[in-house]
Amino acid sequence: MTTQPATKTPSMPTAGTYRIDGVRSRVTYTSRHMFGLGKVRAEFSIASGRLDIAESLSECRAMATIDAASFKSDNAKRDRDVKGPGLLDVADFPRIEFTSTAVREDKRGMVLVGTVSMHGVVAPVQLPVSSWEAQNPDRIQVLARAGHLDRYSFGITGAKGWVGRYFDLDFEVVVVRAAGN
Repeated sequence: MTTQPATKTPSMPTAGTYRIDGVRSRVTYTSRHMFGLGKVRAEFSIASGRLDIAESLSECRAMATIDAASFKSDNAKRDRDVKGPGLLDVADFPRIEFTSTAVREDKRGMVLVGTVSMHGVVAPVQLPVSSWEAQNPDRIQVLARAGHLDRYSFGITGAKGWVGRYFDLDFEVVVVRAAGN
């Protein structure tokens, strides 16, 4: 895992359910290619998700669904290859899902502990939160990172050497209070 800068635990926003604003949120993918010589940056869209804020940090939960077919870099051929059957295989595995199982504090600050489900495999992950900003009572921006994920552990083993084994996902998520909260 990549170490995030230390953060001060933010004050808790008002308890309730917040939904992810897919228009204002994004997931950035970063990896290496060509035997580690080049850097690849791409983005995914967040299809849906929510943040459940409880009275205590330990009872909060988060979930997000990423549209795997939304992978977009600066190279159309790469995008087709990544979405194809040799890598993400978006026809058979259209979603990448994160579900938290706990929220805790450590020396880095707040950490979302949970699982990522991708390519038919569920793997544990920790997302250190580098920023948590209540922009108003009904809107929160969260920055977090799932660092140094191993694509082989998800069964994505195609294009060895050409596509990096490890990747990072940086989450820039805006949540808004759900109606009726």
